[in-house]
Amino acid sequence: MKAAGTRLSVRRESLKRLPAVGAPEAAGNERLSKRPRRPVQGNASGRQFAAQSGASAAGDSDSDSTGDEQVVFNQSEELSLYEKKRLKNIQENAEFFASLNMLETARMLWGVGGKGPKKQNTPKREKVKDSGEQRIVRRSQRLLMLKSTDSAEPELLIKTSEETIDRFSGPLAMVAIDEKDSKKTEDLMKTWLGISQGKSRVKTKQPKELKTYKSSLKRMTIQESFVAKVTPKRVCALAIHPSEQRFLVAAGSTYGYIGIWDLSSRVNDVVAVGQFKPHCSSINCLHFSPANSAEILSVSSDGSIRCGNVAAAVFDEVYVSKDWDTSSFDFLSEDGSTLLVSHWDGDVAIVDRRTGSNSGEQNAHLGLNYLRMVSVHPLERHYFATAAAQCATIYDIRNLKRSSAKAVAHMNPHSRRVNSAYFSPVTGNSVVTTSMDDMIRVFDTSAIIPEIPCVASITHNNNTGRWLSKFQAVWDPKKEDCFVVGSMVRPRQIDVFHSTGIKVHEFKHAEWLGSVCSINVMHPTKNVLVGGNSSGRLHVFMDNGLSG
Repeated sequence: MKAAGTRLSVRRESLKRLPAVGAPEAAGNERLSKRPRRPVQGNASGRQFAAQSGASAAGDSDSDSTGDEQVVFNQSEELSLYEKKRLKNIQENAEFFASLNMLETARMLWGVGGKGPKKQNTPKREKVKDSGEQRIVRRSQRLLMLKSTDSAEPELLIKTSEETIDRFSGPLAMVAIDEKDSKKTEDLMKTWLGISQGKSRVKTKQPKELKTYKSSLKRMTIQESFVAKVTPKRVCALAIHPSEQRFLVAAGSTYGYIGIWDLSSRVNDVVAVGQFKPHCSSINCLHFSPANSAEILSVSSDGSIRCGNVAAAVFDEVYVSKDWDTSSFDFLSEDGSTLLVSHWDGDVAIVDRRTGSNSGEQNAHLGLNYLRMVSVHPLERHYFATAAAQCATIYDIRNLKRSSAKAVAHMNPHSRRVNSAYFSPVTGNSVVTTSMDDMIRVFDTSAIIPEIPCVASITHNNNTGRWLSKFQAVWDPKKEDCFVVGSMVRPRQIDVFHSTGIKVHEFKHAEWLGSVCSINVMHPTKNVLVGGNSSGRLHVFMDNGLSG
């Protein structure tokens, strides 16, 4: 007890050095004395001890000026040692907090008897009533594809309700989007027309040994001049001209743009690129006509197929759907006169370009959800493969009916959406599928049976996300048992696989290939590979002997 008193005296000596801020210390002790004390053991001696403790605290407060007081406690026999120590701690804490004068300090900071500044209530904004009249809104001439003038922009009345974009109707002139590039586009179109003269059918190459094919891929390189921005938006489709004299690449993108790039022409470090806009929605598929390479056919999600004829300098309508739901097409005939068109809702249409009608000759419902694409068998052209939600199937055109058609073969299993399914280009003995379940599968279609066996399964990251085009594994026309596909691996690369699942080669370059090339295409006879990314840029790997 004596030692405790000595510690308390030292603490009080240190507290005396603190500056006094307001009310005297006795106020805190007075408040302490008014606090009710818990009676000990419920008898009178306990209450007597509480009163004596309060009196002792008051006496100590009055004798603070001397600095040598001692705390005296009632040594009642009825209190245990724990109760005595507890009461002593309570008294010490109360005296310590009373000496700090915290209440007075708070009043000095906030003002005597005042409170903090009141928050002003901001008035609520009144809702503007809709008068039902049309609003006058300024629209950009550049976005409207109008000529810029020195006069003020016209004020166009637009409806307050949502507007739908009207798709283009009728033939469209094959003119450049930017008038500044008109001369360059004209030269490009002349080149395109010149290399398309004569027969454009490609002779089938003899199959190479895998070792020889792998060596030829290693000779293919990329350089600065083989990288160019061809479309203003994300690349969704690619096609390469079959000419062996000059290399011409066509790219289709979102918002209906088509870009043509002449790889063999480069004047004053300016690439020969022409851009057109024949559609108003994403272009999902591009093909040069197998009979006339001066024509390029494109299908868009706006429900239309157009044929760009460079000789006539026009984009003609080939097929127009009632809804905006066309997804892909392929040639049913070798001369490209008959097309098979797929729709997202599971319908297919047969279009004969020779009839002059753009509505289609036959329509059928396959009962598929999210019909992404169709691929026609290269030899038995009445068979075609489909890629849809969680399934890849083969149908026979001879069995198509208006109400519903049944598949003649199934390629299982696919647990998620199938992005693509392509027959091998020469014999059609294999089908390669790319699925969102991170798998690439190869099926043996040498015999069309109800259950097509899967001969190879390759684990491949196909999760491209929202802002990249979906991966599509496509065959190399020069080697029909090998295919190319984009890759999410870092450093960025383009993969080449064999139909057995063996990786044959990786196209990559630390400086000139730094993005994901989701869409890829191989030249039918030359060692040229073109890959497109999500910014409209194309990357070309070419044999060293061809780059000169």
